[in-house]
Amino acid sequence: LTGSRFRLLNEELYTTTSENAFEKFSSTPELYEQYHEGFRHQVEQWPINPVNAIVKWLSMSFAEKGSCVVADFGCGDAALAKKLLGVKYKGKCPFQVHSFDLVAACDLVTACDMSNVPLKNNSVDVAVFCLSLMGTNLADFIREAHRILKADGILKIAEVRSRFESKKDELEDFIEVLEKLGFKCTRKDSSNKMFLMLELRPSGKKPDKKLEYTAKACIYKRR
Repeated sequence: LTGSRFRLLNEELYTTTSENAFEKFSSTPELYEQYHEGFRHQVEQWPINPVNAIVKWLSMSFAEKGSCVVADFGCGDAALAKKLLGVKYKGKCPFQVHSFDLVAACDLVTACDMSNVPLKNNSVDVAVFCLSLMGTNLADFIREAHRILKADGILKIAEVRSRFESKKDELEDFIEVLEKLGFKCTRKDSSNKMFLMLELRPSGKKPDKKLEYTAKACIYKRR
């Protein structure tokens, strides 16, 4: 029953707007917990959790700089924040992490619609989407990340490869969409069998305000 409910909620999150999802999960937060219980079970089956890969990359890239502001879009139970806040450099934690999701699963999380997060313009060093590009208004999420990122900031995306590699040129089409939304791709990592990692920076061009984009849903198999 838990697995069936997870797959149903997963499909719903991919096929509705973030506004509708936020309203639904805000009114029935127990559904959010049911979804993440199923998601955690899926993660346990994976040979590597992309959150750990992002923590390692952030620690190696930014710890020595002394400070780094991170915005985690679709953070779940704030695993990224919990791990980063445990990193120490010269006795101090260099990371400040803003964690956002539809429901506040713990005190580290701010509940909100991912297309409208409570952060100032140009205030973040790294924006992260780790398996969280869900919904029919993905372009709104990317535009919001562009708004809060500093001019030299980085957008880090980790996604299941099958969402963008099941058809020829599908990944290139996605990167082209990201370019129209104000970013340039600086690194593409397909070394993992399951996950794709993209690194992008603001290109200096304003995001296309009218562009809409929906990616293929990630459908989890019955086990």
